[in-house]
Amino acid sequence: MARRTARGLAWVAATAAVLAVLLLSPFVLEGVSDARDVDWNRLSQVGAAYGFTSAVVSALALAGVAASLIAQNRQARAEQIHGIRGYYLELARMELDDMALYQPVWGDTDIAEVHQRKRHVYADLMMNYAWMGYEVGTIPEPLLRDMLAGMFTGEAGRHYWERAHASWAASASGSRVGRRFLVIVAEEHVRAVASGPPVRSAAPPDPPDPPDVPPAGTPSAWQAAIGTLVGLGTGLALGSIVRSRSGNGNRSRR
Repeated sequence: MARRTARGLAWVAATAAVLAVLLLSPFVLEGVSDARDVDWNRLSQVGAAYGFTSAVVSALALAGVAASLIAQNRQARAEQIHGIRGYYLELARMELDDMALYQPVWGDTDIAEVHQRKRHVYADLMMNYAWMGYEVGTIPEPLLRDMLAGMFTGEAGRHYWERAHASWAASASGSRVGRRFLVIVAEEHVRAVASGPPVRSAAPPDPPDPPDVPPAGTPSAWQAAIGTLVGLGTGLALGSIVRSRSGNGNRSRR
């Protein structure tokens, strides 16, 4: 994009320079004729001889302006497309963060297991990243094929393309680059399937069991032990007091 913009600006600058020369040429010729007493008839004949060259230069200038406008229009269109795709990627990330909340908005799916649904959405994000990188030129075809070969090695990648290839064909086939992208993806998918069965996706480990927490109001072991000791000490102290009072009462009766 930067190169195309710079090329368009160069064409505009060259066109402006040519137009400036053409507009200033009568004044230059007038100055030359006054200074050197040049015959205007002779100058007109020379000008007529260069008429064809002037027409060619004017045509090239107009072609440069047209090319610059076309490049600017394409750049504006590409920016709009990338903005829409960026918004879609943000929606997909939100879906990944909370599948139970956002996934039903996209409609029913035949993927029942929650981890498989997350892999499907993540594979869609990867494919969109590959498509945008290939479209703007940051991911060349050899790198794209390497990415797709790794993706289609696994079970999740193959299942994704089997479900999503129809929607990709409808959305990306409108341009020459999009059609070439679809051809590359299809070739790598066929090559991966022909190489053998996919690598099965390992089930994620079960989350660790939460620690045993006693229900509210239930004393822990050390609390129970301290309570027992306190109760025992209190009982001994009360027993000692009762015995001492009993001994004092017997002595008073005597």
